[in-house]
Amino acid sequence: MSQPLERHDFQAEVKQLLDLMVHSLYSDKDIFVRELISNASDALDKRRFEQLTRSDLPDGSDAGELQIRLELDPAARTFTIRDNGVGMTRDDVVKHIGTIARSGTKEFLAALAEAKKDDGAAAPGLIGQFGVGFYSSFMVADKVVLVTRRLGTDVATRWESTGDGAYLIGDGERPEVGTTITLHLKPVDDEHGLHDYTSDGVVTSIVKRYSDFVGYPIRMWRASQNPDDAGKLEDKTLNSMKAIWDRPKGEVTDAEYKDFYRHVSHDWNDPLRSIPVRMEGTFEAYALLYLPSKAPFDLYNPEMKRGLQLYVKRVFVMDECKELMPQHLRFVRGVVDAHDLSLNVSREILQKDRQIQLIRKQLVKKVLATLDEMKRDAIAEYRTFWAELGPVLKEGLATYDATDKDKLLDLVLAPTTHRGDDGAAHPTSLADYVGRMKEGQDAIYYLIGGKDSVARSPLLEQFAAKGYEVLLFSDPIDEFWLEHAPAFGDKPLRSIAKGDVALGSEDERKQQAAKVDEQKATYGELLTRLRAHLQEQVKAVRLSSRLTSSPACVVGDEHDPSPRMLRMLAQMGQETPAVKPVLELNPDHPLLGKLQAAFAADGADPRLELYARLLLGQAQLADGGELPDPDGFAKALTDVMVRGL
Repeated sequence: MSQPLERHDFQAEVKQLLDLMVHSLYSDKDIFVRELISNASDALDKRRFEQLTRSDLPDGSDAGELQIRLELDPAARTFTIRDNGVGMTRDDVVKHIGTIARSGTKEFLAALAEAKKDDGAAAPGLIGQFGVGFYSSFMVADKVVLVTRRLGTDVATRWESTGDGAYLIGDGERPEVGTTITLHLKPVDDEHGLHDYTSDGVVTSIVKRYSDFVGYPIRMWRASQNPDDAGKLEDKTLNSMKAIWDRPKGEVTDAEYKDFYRHVSHDWNDPLRSIPVRMEGTFEAYALLYLPSKAPFDLYNPEMKRGLQLYVKRVFVMDECKELMPQHLRFVRGVVDAHDLSLNVSREILQKDRQIQLIRKQLVKKVLATLDEMKRDAIAEYRTFWAELGPVLKEGLATYDATDKDKLLDLVLAPTTHRGDDGAAHPTSLADYVGRMKEGQDAIYYLIGGKDSVARSPLLEQFAAKGYEVLLFSDPIDEFWLEHAPAFGDKPLRSIAKGDVALGSEDERKQQAAKVDEQKATYGELLTRLRAHLQEQVKAVRLSSRLTSSPACVVGDEHDPSPRMLRMLAQMGQETPAVKPVLELNPDHPLLGKLQAAFAADGADPRLELYARLLLGQAQLADGGELPDPDGFAKALTDVMVRGL
């Protein structure tokens, strides 16, 4: 005799999540069908896989056809989904349902709130990204009952909840392996998106829309469409079950590609590109890859779901095969069907398997070739991609063992000081920059800084005056890959914020050097005095050839890490060296002439120290940096104002 059901409370965060679900944050409630079918399909995959790879289990021939079955009862107002998949034990039910989305609930709730704030209603795609699809049932049901039996056991478990913050669990009755979920539906309310989910027409259209490519039959008894059989029921398969990646590209419509993308990614947006891949020869594999049009909100979360779905001859093996795509292409979604792999592959085997490495190489090559084609033939579309995912792609340039750095450099776009024919400054490629370089220019000039400040940096003044283009980088990853000073072709990339940068022809450079020597004779002692006042903050004070209108700027020596790099390393808990910048002063600015006059009148004038600190602080602020001593800067500024008044 079965024991009575026991009552358990959900974890606190699940109660909050259930409340959000029940109060209809999701405008498209139909997605609960997709989520339940996806869960059933996963269970069937796991059963098939376990029976093929575990010798201690029966071969499954007694299970009959693996399938998903829907049952609708208009009189009882219930929607039931059954599968003969792997099933769950009682511990599985408590672990996966009682403590839903254990690693992601907080992030899910935060993303939910943010999406609602932006759009007024949360994006349905959020559900699948956190494994909480089962709970979408409570958008349409007042009560959910689950009965399940795990493969290899003879005990069933019953779970039920009304979504009120608690659930009941105990022994259940189920003669066969698998899971049955019954939803006791809320009343129909078309105004609020609650359709009649006991209508076979409604459910059939939802299955066709969301789950047509599921590899198992989704069956339901439907009224016959044959006029001669009016009133009779027939067992209908609602989905096509076609493996879209196995079909020739010409036979697949754009709509089918988009639908399958939503199926594998749970992304509500259309993909930017669909990339079918066929690999034949020494090994056989098929793939269907997608480039998303929007960056996933958890793109930089270490727990982000990444990797491709791996199949072997259409048999599911794993959901996240990270070995098939490098970290800097983790945004790529899709499936790979490797026909020659063993079904019982493990992570360790995959890491060493030569065929997996060859497949990965081909997939990376195809993705980068698609991006290159997009950059050449559809630059507006490519700029959309780059704005969303460019920073991730650049991570490959900061990886020492990346084998595709030259191809990645070809794909880089950067904001620039160059204006196009339309008067706008569009992001440019390195190849286009090189094509516009001035005669005699031997390097690609760039500047790294804050997104809102880099374009206003005083370091750009001399380059603008002489008509030299400068690339402007502001992503945190730029500090790392550009630090290695790579070259594009035979042109090195050179920061204009480090070392001496001499512009113009050889004659112009000689004239500039002679002018600087003359100015040093005039201002040399003043520079020495200012350096003495700032010896704890800077390594040198010198005259600048970079400035035309600003009085001062800070730069680094050729191989010094930038202040921004030092701050990022400190935030990551890394020890950082003590690096002092160089303060450069504009010899043509009237302020320097006035300082020289004050110094000539009284070399011990106490105002000189105040002005030195203000010049350094002003240069650091203009560089988009943080003041090391904001209180000291404020005090010096106050003293100057008091003296002036």
